[in-house]
Amino acid sequence: MTGFARARRAGTAGEVTITIKSVNHRSLDTHLHMGQELEMLEPVVRRMVREAASRGHVNVRISFAAAHAASGAGLNRPLFEAYLAAVKTAAEEYGTPAQPDFHAALQIPSMMAPPRDTDTSEDTAQLVTQTLAEALTAFNEFREREGAGLLGLMRECAERIEQRAIEIESCREDVTPWLRRRLEERLGDLLANTGLDPQRLAQEAAILADRSDIAEETGRLRVHARELLSMLGNGGEIGKKLDFLLQEMNRETNTILSKTSGAGELGLRITALGLENKTDIERIREQALNIE
Repeated sequence: MTGFARARRAGTAGEVTITIKSVNHRSLDTHLHMGQELEMLEPVVRRMVREAASRGHVNVRISFAAAHAASGAGLNRPLFEAYLAAVKTAAEEYGTPAQPDFHAALQIPSMMAPPRDTDTSEDTAQLVTQTLAEALTAFNEFREREGAGLLGLMRECAERIEQRAIEIESCREDVTPWLRRRLEERLGDLLANTGLDPQRLAQEAAILADRSDIAEETGRLRVHARELLSMLGNGGEIGKKLDFLLQEMNRETNTILSKTSGAGELGLRITALGLENKTDIERIREQALNIE
């Protein structure tokens, strides 16, 4: 599900800015972007993200500005001395005169800052986790708002499917006699010279007409639509539960279309309704991928 949030906090250790972005993904796929000074917090960050979200391609970017860096602590002497030593060693090994370029040296990342601690301080860790908790809360609020909108669209689709199933059932009352008469005429033409018993002919026509009946399919389609509306109303994790139900709804619609393909003008109306249902089923399927 699409989501976005940003949080910023300042403390004695410095200032932390966290940005969280997510797009649809069938499972949870977390990508972290943060400096080396925060590497020890990676397991904690991943756990907090996992507790807040179960699906989505989630990008978490954490920027940390230490308090001493913000106050302009000056030259990073160990790094600068390492640069001078490297220039001297290279000149001796390759027999080439070389002089340090102070301007270039000052452009080296972290040169104008004190060396960073290899371990994350407790104050820094607390600042990061507090800021992350704030960002994740805002992140889920964003996703809940979007999810509510998506659920509304899916509910509208399900209601339309149910109403079309009801209309198809009303068409069926006229389609069944039409199909029976049509089958009797066609069988009569084919078997006119065979001497088949008229009663037997009527029985065969009735059997074929019964096989073309769509009562069961429309009934199941209405049940599936009501079940879908119930799932959407109950909330909870529904993204993975919808797939099977949508497959069944699509299957019932395909069967209805195949059984009524030759039913004249009524068949054309049922076909139009069935195709509209298939469109709404696909819309629900697409939106379900974004629901957690």
